[in-house]
Amino acid sequence: MTDKHTRATQITTILFDCDNTLVLSEELAFEGCADLINEIATAKHVKLEEPFTGGKLITEFVGQNFRGMMISLQQRYGFTMTPDELDDYVRREEDVVIAKLKEKLVPCPGVDAELEKLAAAGQYHLAVVSSSALRRVKASIEKVGQDKYFGNDVFSAATSLPTPTSKPDPAIYLHTIKTLGKKADECVAVEDSKSGTLSGTRAGLKVIGYVGPYEGEERTRMVKILTDAGAVIIMNDWSEFESILAKVESGSV
Repeated sequence: MTDKHTRATQITTILFDCDNTLVLSEELAFEGCADLINEIATAKHVKLEEPFTGGKLITEFVGQNFRGMMISLQQRYGFTMTPDELDDYVRREEDVVIAKLKEKLVPCPGVDAELEKLAAAGQYHLAVVSSSALRRVKASIEKVGQDKYFGNDVFSAATSLPTPTSKPDPAIYLHTIKTLGKKADECVAVEDSKSGTLSGTRAGLKVIGYVGPYEGEERTRMVKILTDAGAVIIMNDWSEFESILAKVESGSV
């Protein structure tokens, strides 16, 4: 019997996370929501040891959307929000973050060249699969001119599902695969976070772990985190993508 990891696989579909995979958005986004979370803490009489900053939120919640963060923070600090309150704050966070992204967002280094090659070859179906709200994801890829590669195939755990969720729940990947009419073993995902990698692997996908946005010791740490979460191979730079995809297709990873 041939081991499933050594069989060649026909990959038809590439699923890209958005934040810090296609675009360098995480720092901007977390800056935008830190002030709002501190405002919520004050309104809910939550005593923080120190106010949240964008950097602290990235460390704790990278890969999760705002709704997921708020659910975690309610459990941690013992406060509650009504569904309407949460929905209102989610909308406010979207507005704040989108304004920042429209002002300063840039693509991840090297990704546009790879997207152009993939589009020109016409061999793969390309889609975006994100935890972030659909409005934010679309604003991000439109800002940097990547929307032309994906058409309507942009999926959001916060918006595209009957019940909003967030990675690491695999629901958004399962929904995407079903909507596109694909099977898990013909898709590969590219993810930069633990939650995203877990989401992909739990949906039965092979995941390429991208660590390009991380530097120094943080990159070394993330290589281990993404590998432990199930990434089959690590990509340091988008210039490596073509050779890494070939390894996935050959079954060597």
